[in-house]
Amino acid sequence: MDENEFDLDDLMRRMDGAVSVFKTEMAGLRTGRASISILDPLMAEAYGQMTPINQLATISVPEPRMISVQVWDKNNATAVERAIRESDLGLNPVVEGTLLRIPLPELNEERRQELVKVAHKYAEQARVAVRNVRRDGMDHLKKMEKAGNIGQDEQHAHGDDVQELTDGHIADIDAILANKEEEILTV
Repeated sequence: MDENEFDLDDLMRRMDGAVSVFKTEMAGLRTGRASISILDPLMAEAYGQMTPINQLATISVPEPRMISVQVWDKNNATAVERAIRESDLGLNPVVEGTLLRIPLPELNEERRQELVKVAHKYAEQARVAVRNVRRDGMDHLKKMEKAGNIGQDEQHAHGDDVQELTDGHIADIDAILANKEEEILTV
């Protein structure tokens, strides 16, 4: 943001980005059929840095309750397995060289509750991201007022706009979470 200007559209774009990431994470929480997007948020340590698993392997769904991960470099197979096993998705890969077969457990009541907890965690991360954007916008407004670029009334008016934008995005996150929770808990 420019020091002398206030850009509400920039804040909206950043908040939309947080909601978009949240939607992607929610898409990974499948209830019935296996989906490759369930592994999208997972990162494995490869070549000295954290790398998304889909950049280290080919991920496919050969059966409705099975995910297959074909790791390209055998040196990364252990790191990919560890990332999947240590994630809070409750998955236990079977390793066959560079091929990892991940059977998806039947969704019993306990597993459904675990998935709901994961969904709530993702939602809270998205809310925090939106609130951080709000904080950046409010701080920018205060700096502009201090510098004399805008008056106190204008600062409060823009602050109200930022809060309204934030409330709308938080409501979107809550609605997406409620829909996903209902989908997960439906037997």
